[in-house]
Amino acid sequence: MDLLIQKEILANGLQIVQNAITQKSSLPILSNILLETDGKEFKLTATDLDIGICSMIPLASEQPGAITVPSKKFFDIIRSLPDNNDVNLSIKKNNSISIKSGKAQFKILGLPKEDFPTLPLFEDKDAVTVPQKELKEMFNLTDFAISKDDARHVLTGVLFTIKGDSISVVATDGRRMAVIKKKAGKKAATEREVVIPLKTVQEVKRLLGDEGEVKIQFNDNQVLFSLPSSFVISRLIEGEYPDYQKVIPEKSAKVITVLREEFLSAVRRVSILADQDSQAIRMNIQKTKMTLSKNTPYLGEAREEVSVEYTDDKELEIGFNPRYLMDVLRNLEGEKVSFEVYDSTKPGVIRKGDEYTYVALPMQLVA
Repeated sequence: MDLLIQKEILANGLQIVQNAITQKSSLPILSNILLETDGKEFKLTATDLDIGICSMIPLASEQPGAITVPSKKFFDIIRSLPDNNDVNLSIKKNNSISIKSGKAQFKILGLPKEDFPTLPLFEDKDAVTVPQKELKEMFNLTDFAISKDDARHVLTGVLFTIKGDSISVVATDGRRMAVIKKKAGKKAATEREVVIPLKTVQEVKRLLGDEGEVKIQFNDNQVLFSLPSSFVISRLIEGEYPDYQKVIPEKSAKVITVLREEFLSAVRRVSILADQDSQAIRMNIQKTKMTLSKNTPYLGEAREEVSVEYTDDKELEIGFNPRYLMDVLRNLEGEKVSFEVYDSTKPGVIRKGDEYTYVALPMQLVA
């Protein structure tokens, strides 16, 4: 390998793969990045054995080759180099690599490619193609509801289902749930129902743009997301996901219609006085207004009114964890949002047409 690459392009490629690197493994090779070129393309790959990320850069090189280098030191070196400079990378003897840029020169020791884990292969015949913008929206509207508690490991990812001409994504932590379903464009050649880990969802989302498509492929226990200049491979979570459809309530006749940004801002302000021991904010709902309030012992009180349209004549008081409201409100689009309620003990529901449903359980209010 002997190639010349712009510092900014190399740094961006390293940024893409760095979250798949682990510094805590007993296997030293997992703290390395694989650098390789076939003469036409320069590839950077990292893996922690659960997730693998690769960035591909079109780049001509007269000398194909590969080496793995310590990720942190290599990244620190590249970031320290002068901006707007080219970087020369050249493999030397004894698994070392030379790094030159301007008047700066480095030489670091690496490990051979043969020590690096081989990423799995996938069959192309069962691939599903989805617009990047749509998949990003699906993950944005669900991933915040993924459980962070390993006690129910299957809930620490999203349920990703391909059936017929539709794709659905579901996330829940047991106190709230987000469900979105979209048309896949054409009928998929295969039906799959898998659980994709939170870290994988976040890494894929980070790479998705508003243009182009992403190809999704599966093997027995892994998934591959392929983009034009990068890909992510991940292990799937094993286990049976709960029957989420039983949790979705029928539509309620009691509907609050409110300006989304105004609602979000009011919840955010009132929640400032919430603490770990007293999280619930109080929502007092009347025909034309909703009063949000929070009274925290030994701390203080917050109160704010928001104009609403409420379809029921009877006043309702209900409590919610403010984070459960803010998470969905900041990710939804549109000027207004409709919030369905039933009574003070039943979930609140936000729907977006027939595609999206968000269900949040209420919290008990202290008098």
